[in-house]
Amino acid sequence: MQTSLSTTTTLTPTRAASPTPRWTPAAVSELLALPFNDLLFRAQQAHRQHFDPNAMQISTLLSIKTGGCPEDCGYCSQSAHHDSGVAGEPLLTLDRVTDAARAAKVAGATRFCMGAAWRGPKQRDLDAVLPMIRAVKEMGLETCVTLGMLREGQAEQLKQAGLDYYNHNLDTAREFYGSVIGTRGYDDRLDTLRKVREAGVNVCCGGIVGMGETRDQRAALIAELANLDPAPESVPINDLVPVKGTPLGDAQPLDWTEIVRTIAAARITMPASTVRLSAGRLEMSEAEQALCFHAGANSIFYGDRLLTTGNPGASSDLALLDKLGMRIEGGKRG
Repeated sequence: MQTSLSTTTTLTPTRAASPTPRWTPAAVSELLALPFNDLLFRAQQAHRQHFDPNAMQISTLLSIKTGGCPEDCGYCSQSAHHDSGVAGEPLLTLDRVTDAARAAKVAGATRFCMGAAWRGPKQRDLDAVLPMIRAVKEMGLETCVTLGMLREGQAEQLKQAGLDYYNHNLDTAREFYGSVIGTRGYDDRLDTLRKVREAGVNVCCGGIVGMGETRDQRAALIAELANLDPAPESVPINDLVPVKGTPLGDAQPLDWTEIVRTIAAARITMPASTVRLSAGRLEMSEAEQALCFHAGANSIFYGDRLLTTGNPGASSDLALLDKLGMRIEGGKRG
């Protein structure tokens, strides 16, 4: 049963036969349309029921194979379809990856994420990544990879190697998806998520805002994520970083209030999930980031790069968390 949103408005998600709440896009649109203070109040209530409101989970993301991706995702600098200046590079060595993971742990990260610009890994690719997962896991870090679409049996191999999370974003609403991506269908993404879930690996799945979608389409994305059964354990919300040479290189920035609203809607509809404020933080002020945290974001990426785009440095993040009286969950500072 959903609690009252204000003195006059109550939203109740439709429910399936299971006890899991089922959110319609229309119900999420109603959330997004609430007065800003009412929406944040509701999000804070949901957040405090499941998490310490003053704790932040820290992840570090490393591109282990950059550029040359055969997909045509309109936002991505690593696509071979776009002239973004990002050249294809070979897979990093095991030593390079373990050195980066060790440095991330010293800096306070509790999860180490590895991304490869593939449509999906061939078996020889997977054979090279599995030792990386094992090595990072042995350091005491949580492990996450994003490798593209998975074939049958590959998720099980990742699980056996010690993988904790697999990231595979839906990116946007189904109805807007074809405007951004043409080489991979929406159901292809859902099929990989199914494989990950059936293998017993935690799901990391979110999307990107600011690609020209409407507010209702952002609502449809949040509803799609919330209706995954179960909801993703980790939900990254990315604010588009336009990259010259990509189809979305001239996209107009999304108003900061819409980003905060999207975070709040994700928190309300997926109250037990970790919601990560991901790409786009470098373009946000400290006050805007703080409002995203207040709206329910309780995870960030640590380090000055996210794959190929910029990110606030660790010292800047530490300074902001100190100003807000927040602590790194499960790790140490500096």
